[in-house]
Amino acid sequence: MQFGFSYVGLIYLAMLFIPNGIWTKNQPKGYAEYEAKENKILLAFERVGQFIVTPVAVLFSDFNYKGWNFWIVVLGISFLMMVLYDIAWVRYFKSEKTMKDFYRGFCGMPLALATYPVFAFLLLGIYGGNILMCIGAIILGIGHIGIHTQHAREVYGKKPKKKLPVRIIFGVLKGAGALLLVLVFGFFIVAIAGRNANQIKRAWAYRNGVNEQIYVQLDGSEGFINVFGTSESNPVIISLHGGPGAPSSFVDYDWQDYLADDYTIVSWDETGCGRSYYHNADVNPDNTGLSFEQQLADLDALVDYCCDRFGQNQVIILGHSYGSMLGSTYVMEHPEKVSAYIGVGQCVNETDYYGEVYAYEDALRIAQEQGDDTSAMEAAYEDFMSDLSLEHLLTLRTYTTAYHPQTDMTDTATAAAIYSPILGVDDARWYLLEIEATMGDPLYMELEAPLEDTMMNFNLYDIGQYQVPVLFISGSCDWACPSELVETYADEHGLQYVAMEGCGHSPQGQHPDQFADIIRGFLG
Repeated sequence: MQFGFSYVGLIYLAMLFIPNGIWTKNQPKGYAEYEAKENKILLAFERVGQFIVTPVAVLFSDFNYKGWNFWIVVLGISFLMMVLYDIAWVRYFKSEKTMKDFYRGFCGMPLALATYPVFAFLLLGIYGGNILMCIGAIILGIGHIGIHTQHAREVYGKKPKKKLPVRIIFGVLKGAGALLLVLVFGFFIVAIAGRNANQIKRAWAYRNGVNEQIYVQLDGSEGFINVFGTSESNPVIISLHGGPGAPSSFVDYDWQDYLADDYTIVSWDETGCGRSYYHNADVNPDNTGLSFEQQLADLDALVDYCCDRFGQNQVIILGHSYGSMLGSTYVMEHPEKVSAYIGVGQCVNETDYYGEVYAYEDALRIAQEQGDDTSAMEAAYEDFMSDLSLEHLLTLRTYTTAYHPQTDMTDTATAAAIYSPILGVDDARWYLLEIEATMGDPLYMELEAPLEDTMMNFNLYDIGQYQVPVLFISGSCDWACPSELVETYADEHGLQYVAMEGCGHSPQGQHPDQFADIIRGFLG
């Protein structure tokens, strides 16, 4: 939730109050008789709802236009409801102004003058991700719609009963529709409530430190970073996500918050993906110039920015999966700028997808020892080796995963995403792009294609030696970047290695507190 003037909220209130002001001089005949019999409890709900909705509409900038994206549909439907509401008022003012005129439906919406504004403000709350508006609209709806439903029943009387089969069919349809609405709106309201609670909690926790989502100038373009911590004088951890092109800043706060008392956390949407991509998409929609070398140069600029801003001589680099390729290479090239390195799901040897081949061969061995039919797995492997596409990779993993079960299925990352305090439109847009890639859409792979050579040729043994303290953390059941390869490399080079038992490729998204404790113990 963001305090600030909302011009959209002001427009909505004007569309609400102006016709209501005119109505006070044009009430339907006999309305005072019905008003005198209004339910006091419903009237209290109506007044409380009005008390919440009215100031919230103009005091939070969440409701303002945020650019052309899929959320604009929600705002558009909400605004259309307000337009239909005002048109329904025009129709009433041109009528004979009877009670039946007042309670006529409009464009399929019963009690149009009561229901349209309530749903409009509820959708406005969902669009803005503001739980106060959502709660206010619900309370207002209970009171306002409840009162006028009672009035309408008195005006129209009881409807004649339909035949039993018709009543059953309509009852089932109404029940199903109501359940669907409750589930959909309920999901959004619960998600918004959790999101707002996290925003408030973190705003308070970091009130004396830093809590920003900003774009900073790097070597080749501006990049998005999420920066937070209780003190700007703390050491800096720069977190590099996996992929390539799988930004996770909107989820990683879940484990990073455990470290933010002692460290300033900087999560970067790496060049060419996520918010960094969309921020530059107008001038570079095709990711022209994207390369591993450019990402290294941008990371170096980010390190310099962090050192300058926070008064540090060095930073701590943490890389997950693909981020461990980027992080390891940078640390070996610039040891003077790095005090420690942490590799999570560390990539060791990805030459010609060696890690995937290693996992496949191990799964094949287990299957053959069990006497299982391996023809489908072998065919999937051949398909993958002939066409190294994401679709074929995921197909192959469906076979190999059966022989590499993850024994600990704890998941905190999903809830962290749903209740994310920083989840933005561009985060969601990019995540949908990743999902579409698993269904064969080529755009994601085309945008990240310049990094494919690095993915196909990275070998930790060939790029140099670490000259800073190093910690590797793997899930013991990680076969995306096989933990056995990481442990072997660590043993051979005398580096610290910790396996989180039963976890998979992203242990930080399974046991964030335990993960943070391991890091804190390493860094001292």
